[in-house]
Amino acid sequence: MSRDSIPDAAVERVVERTVQIAEIPAPTGSEQRRSALVAEWWRQDGLDEVSVDHAGNVWGRVPAATTSGAPAILVCAHLDTVFDETVVHEVRREGDRLVGPGVGDNAVAVAALSDAFGVALDAATAPIWLVATTGEEGLGNLRGIYAALGGFAGRVGAVVAVEGNYLDRIGIRGVCSERWSVQLSGPGGHSWEAANNASAVHEAAAMVCELSSSVAAGTPRRTVNVGRFEGGDGITTRAPAATMLLDMRAELPEAMPALRQRLIRSANAATARGVGVSLSLLGRRGGGGIDPEHPLVQLAKRAQADVGRPARLVAVSTDANAAYDLGIPAITLGVTEGARQHSTQEWISTRLIGAGMAALVRTVRNFGLHLHRNAQRNGRSEAAPESAVRGGR
Repeated sequence: MSRDSIPDAAVERVVERTVQIAEIPAPTGSEQRRSALVAEWWRQDGLDEVSVDHAGNVWGRVPAATTSGAPAILVCAHLDTVFDETVVHEVRREGDRLVGPGVGDNAVAVAALSDAFGVALDAATAPIWLVATTGEEGLGNLRGIYAALGGFAGRVGAVVAVEGNYLDRIGIRGVCSERWSVQLSGPGGHSWEAANNASAVHEAAAMVCELSSSVAAGTPRRTVNVGRFEGGDGITTRAPAATMLLDMRAELPEAMPALRQRLIRSANAATARGVGVSLSLLGRRGGGGIDPEHPLVQLAKRAQADVGRPARLVAVSTDANAAYDLGIPAITLGVTEGARQHSTQEWISTRLIGAGMAALVRTVRNFGLHLHRNAQRNGRSEAAPESAVRGGR
């Protein structure tokens, strides 16, 4: 067994912990129960300096055989989910699968962090901090990872964001996004007698069609999604009001202004047809990326190949976006494969967890060695003081 191999007992414990944490509701902003559980796990597991910061992030430092003067590596996985407390949070086993809301996004990633780094770090490496973050989903606007990186700017060697079902992919670019609330108001009226009155619902639907058609083709890749649509008073009434929540994404940051302008033009067109339109920006997620030839990416590719899971390079939207925004090298890795993300029937493979964990720890350890050697070669400490390496607390 290589030093990167993950024992079967560790994999089984990750499976058990995945079930345990996935069955705790944790919509964005309500991650406290999960934070407390993860902090308890990490103290039991022997991580150093376990604590929970003001943003609800859980921190733990991986013990190392030697002390390094290199900048730190943050390995993070988010605690929150897209499901609220009204969703039944039950996980079931079906052969070598776990099925249930949030098992892959992101319960298994959180469950795997400590056991992945339970292997001995038997060489000089950069300091490695595990961080279970809050506010990654939806309107959380990455508040957890931004809080974590608040005291890190220029003193962190890398961020590795871990997502449960991203095995066979390495995220090297952060998909940028904007989230908008669109509110429309019209005169209302009878569906027959006032048939010529503008309907807020009709105009909202026209906006959806127009915005969707604007991203039907072309590069860079862009998407428009209406996640919620509400409005109208009754079947015989011209709708006096409508509201929709809009998510716009682009693979490259320079594509976002055109999407934003299309939204504004669509709103102006609806206004010209007789409805009032109010646009409110709910959140913005910056983009960016890392050079595919960067040592962190190359080491990740090698680690994936070594465990028999060659990976393709992709654009994703994760905690790594915040690192790109702050000029910190970052990638996104997974610990298994699965499907039906953001649905109550999401599933993940338990059979592949060991390989995913092995690739993760190999990537982080080898990049830690790289940072350590650079620091030694330069003959100076590039790291922040220990108190600052846990910035944002």
